[in-house]
Amino acid sequence: MKRRTALSALGAATLAAAALPARAQGTIKIVFGFTAVTDFASVFVAKEEGYFGKRSLDVEPKFIPLNSTIPAALQSDSLTIGGPTPSVFLQAVDGGLDLVLVAGGGLTAKSITGFGLVARAGSGIKNAQDCVGKKIGVPGLGAFLHVTFRAWLKDQGVDYRKVNFVEAAFPQHADLLRGGSVDAVVSADPFMSRITESGAGYVASYYSTFLPEGNQTIVHAARRDWAEKNPQAVRAFRESLVEAAAFMGQAKNDARVRAAIGKYIKLPPEVLAKVQISPPGPVVTDKQLAYWVGLMKDQDMLKGSPDVARLIAR
Repeated sequence: MKRRTALSALGAATLAAAALPARAQGTIKIVFGFTAVTDFASVFVAKEEGYFGKRSLDVEPKFIPLNSTIPAALQSDSLTIGGPTPSVFLQAVDGGLDLVLVAGGGLTAKSITGFGLVARAGSGIKNAQDCVGKKIGVPGLGAFLHVTFRAWLKDQGVDYRKVNFVEAAFPQHADLLRGGSVDAVVSADPFMSRITESGAGYVASYYSTFLPEGNQTIVHAARRDWAEKNPQAVRAFRESLVEAAAFMGQAKNDARVRAAIGKYIKLPPEVLAKVQISPPGPVVTDKQLAYWVGLMKDQDMLKGSPDVARLIAR
């Protein structure tokens, strides 16, 4: 009986050990959700240069077609960390999801012309006023491009409520323009360049240059309960991106940075060589997040007033 009891205990212990999370064996598994934009470059670099690995993080990048679906994927535990735009994150929190920011992605910059308003060939759209009454595709309702484009329309004296916005993932933009399903799209490279090079559309405005410098374009979020249970993983993830940002800041590493981007966004070499890369911003500040709160409140997108300090994991 003693031997049988000992064997049973050993078996139970073996099963328990097998069921332990990866962190008990020294590595923490993270499924990371990204969309097809260069604002995730620091994550790709951290993965390819081994910065996650040396901090005992096993990060698996997972492509998500629509940015607006990332919070739901975090809530359902399909993703551990994901990169929503700040507006998508804030709307999710305003709607009741208990998410926090663990790090940041790309930053706005006056020099970046990698996204803009791309009009269908023959549409006649040349400026903000021409968008009234038109159907315009955006890669995520309430996401970065949608919110900033509406802010630009308002800045130009146009009531954005008179524009018909439809949700369309980046890879669909060219086909929607060719088929006439939309009059224009708010798009980003590499998709924007492909559209213009094919003749399906033209850039009506690099509206992004009106945005102030140094605000987050992508933020990296996780469920609060996961972040509180894994503070070392949160710090390790952020530190990995800080190291990746330093790597990206050295001109000699440009080819390797682009190779890392191309691996996950699947860009052809000729496009990869020309695509603009947003400046990295691995650490999110209260001021940056407050900017987005103000922008969204101006568009009546938030019911409450989020406490930005509480939304950033320290």
